[in-house]
Amino acid sequence: MQINLTAKGVAVPRGMKEIAERKLAKLQRLLRQIDTVDITCSRERQWRVVEIAINANGLLVRGEDRAIDLRSAIDNLVDKLERRIKKSRSKLLQRYREHPETRDAWQAAIEEEIEAAPEPGLVRSKRFPVKPMNPEEAAAQMELLGHDFYVFRNAETEQVNVLYRRKDGNYGLIEPEF
Repeated sequence: MQINLTAKGVAVPRGMKEIAERKLAKLQRLLRQIDTVDITCSRERQWRVVEIAINANGLLVRGEDRAIDLRSAIDNLVDKLERRIKKSRSKLLQRYREHPETRDAWQAAIEEEIEAAPEPGLVRSKRFPVKPMNPEEAAAQMELLGHDFYVFRNAETEQVNVLYRRKDGNYGLIEPEF
């Protein structure tokens, strides 16, 4: 597991990388092959903000947390990611029992994220391979990423679709017509 620690406008105490490595060890039990872990530490007013992005064999799990100090933020965030991974795995296992043909498709998804800008305009552009999957698998991937929407290719229609989280907690699916 390769850990990349980046600090933006905040002093990172010595040994923080080792502390993070010990905390992330419990996630290795849940995600078998963790390739890289990107940890970004920054500051917003009095808060220390920690963002962790884990790349585990093509599966991307991301989270963010803020606290008064970096150590607390990392502790809280690792616990949050552990709960999210466990929840997602239990949903997937339940789905596999019901539909065994969907076992390997969920692992091939890549993150799509658009960051909000204070003024209108294109701020960031990303390119990523789009793998065919059904909406249920896209929902599971969206939960792992912690995003409110997910762009994917629908395996049934071969069209690009957008899955989004509604305010009532349910999901919506956008299917464009060309």
